[in-house]
Amino acid sequence: MLYLTIITMEININCDLGEKSKHHSNVNDPDLLKIVNSANIACGFHAGDENTMHEVIKISKNNGVSIGAHPSFNDPENFGRTRINLSSIEIKRLIIEQYEILQDIALKYNEKVSHIKPHGALNNMACEDIELANIIAKTINEISKDLIYLVPTGSKMELAAKKFNMKIACEIFADRNYEDDGNLVSRKKSNALITDPEEAKRHVLSMVQNQSLNCHSGKQIPCEIDSVCIHGDNLNSLATAESIKKMLITNGLKLKPLNSMEKFI
Repeated sequence: MLYLTIITMEININCDLGEKSKHHSNVNDPDLLKIVNSANIACGFHAGDENTMHEVIKISKNNGVSIGAHPSFNDPENFGRTRINLSSIEIKRLIIEQYEILQDIALKYNEKVSHIKPHGALNNMACEDIELANIIAKTINEISKDLIYLVPTGSKMELAAKKFNMKIACEIFADRNYEDDGNLVSRKKSNALITDPEEAKRHVLSMVQNQSLNCHSGKQIPCEIDSVCIHGDNLNSLATAESIKKMLITNGLKLKPLNSMEKFI
């Protein structure tokens, strides 16, 4: 069994959910929502619809899971994973519209969207492009200064968010490999995904233990870690989530929804 010697700290497990589409089944969503602490909910642009948003919010509330908007390019044909160049006005409208769609549904359950995490190509582009990262950060900050911005640790998105003094949650990916620049290995490459739950558990343990990214080459990049992301559309995502949750608890870490973590209260 893997053990971690660490001062007791809070950590979060987040998952992309409500992504029902021709590319992905949401059959595991109810079970994943019994494991994770925060849900990034598709807002209908890359996947999902009004019914899936209602379903995820309702189950999240019953399980004490905090909810966040998962905005993307309006590209359901490619699951939001194709890069699209838009103007700053179009990017701003994209983020606000998807946040408002989810927020309006959340209010029907006396809940509210407490974080935002961009999806797919939009997220990947902003990790590399400081101008795009600035536009997204500024937009989210203008929506509400209370929103928690969930960003890949060490990315341009983190740098941009710090300029606006936002509530920033830095995430690592349990089921993805990293390049030496700290960005995710492209899904076009054969080594992009980690599908073995045991390998994912070792990957996360090492990163949390060392507070650094594990690059596929063996390089380590020091970073901040507040949250662990598990993609709901990956093979074995349920087993991976269960394994990582058990490992974190066994090693004395305290799991919390993003909006209940001490750093954001």
